[in-house]
Amino acid sequence: MLTAEEQKEINEELAHYPNKQAVCIDAMLIVQRRRGWVSDEDIHDIAEFLGMSTADLDGVATFYNLIRRKPVGRHVALICDSVSCWIMGCERVRDQLCARLGTTLGGSTADGRFTLLPNVCLGACDHAPVMMIDGDLYTNLDERQIDPILDRYK
Repeated sequence: MLTAEEQKEINEELAHYPNKQAVCIDAMLIVQRRRGWVSDEDIHDIAEFLGMSTADLDGVATFYNLIRRKPVGRHVALICDSVSCWIMGCERVRDQLCARLGTTLGGSTADGRFTLLPNVCLGACDHAPVMMIDGDLYTNLDERQIDPILDRYK
């Protein structure tokens, strides 16, 4: 069930859209920001609140890669794997992240501290390779920078 605060925030976003269904991505992001991810039950509740079918909303959630559909760590690290980042060595950065965190791409650390996810583009192609942790963008990365960056997130 959506909380009163979630409903209020979704309703505030509705003022910017022509109809309830158009706010569906924002609604899922609101729930995700408060809960960490969007469960099947959340999809059902949001769809009901917006007058959509659960299948339609799930289709949007599946398409939009920033909607997390399973639990994630306290910190989410997005590693860009676009062509620009790939050319500039994102694979070395990704491999260092996986080794340091002890997880695979798409996985979470055993202690629940980090989840490492691929991302098609973070919009900083001129500073590739890049990653983002909890909204903080890191550019012009190489393997040596990974440990100091990760140490900032407790």
